[in-house]
Amino acid sequence: MTFVQLIDCKTSRFDEMDRLMDTWVEQTRGKRTATHAVVGKDRSDASHFIEIVEFPSYEEAMRNSNLPETDKVFRELVALCDEMPTFTDLDVVRDEKLYAATARQFFETVGTAGELPPLNGLMAESYHDHDPSNEQDVIGMDAMRREADMWRGAFDVRFTIEDQISEDDRVCTRWTFTGTHHGDFMGLPPTGREVTMTGTTVFRFDDDGKIAEGWWQYDRLGLLSQLGALDPLET
Repeated sequence: MTFVQLIDCKTSRFDEMDRLMDTWVEQTRGKRTATHAVVGKDRSDASHFIEIVEFPSYEEAMRNSNLPETDKVFRELVALCDEMPTFTDLDVVRDEKLYAATARQFFETVGTAGELPPLNGLMAESYHDHDPSNEQDVIGMDAMRREADMWRGAFDVRFTIEDQISEDDRVCTRWTFTGTHHGDFMGLPPTGREVTMTGTTVFRFDDDGKIAEGWWQYDRLGLLSQLGALDPLET
């Protein structure tokens, strides 16, 4: 079970504390077990800081605490605090990856049968799309709707999410696209063929939690080959 520790302290010497934490990170490289750390400053009290440290489990947190470097840094950290810091140990019972869920919902929405549902709950109005198959970037949510409708008009779009990796404001999704070619696509009349295509999309999210920018990479050549649009190699 994921474990989180909250370290609550007050200090007027944060710059020194920040340098101390950099030193600890360097000294414990390859040994520390923390997977994520965030430090926040109280907006109403500039001397009040809270560090949130995430570990894979309580046992891994204890391994981290028992490192000799951790003990040394802790004593130096206490000396930089205006008062004794407090610690709160938490077992994580709910962990929502909100950006990743929104990215998944985008693919589910595009794959919805019938009229394309609204995208304003998922995408920013100023959405910026980077697709190497387009001569120019697609700018704006309405333009992205037209792009999605082009694909949906040619195929009964279905996405399977294979993997997702989320970091900061970006989510990378590896997906598999399947569909039957039932409409015009890049000048190709319907073939009735069932096609499969793999791809990866990186979405950047804005401060409102909406998709603000996207970068696409997918096997367009493989798709055209399945549609019979490429000449067979001469032997």
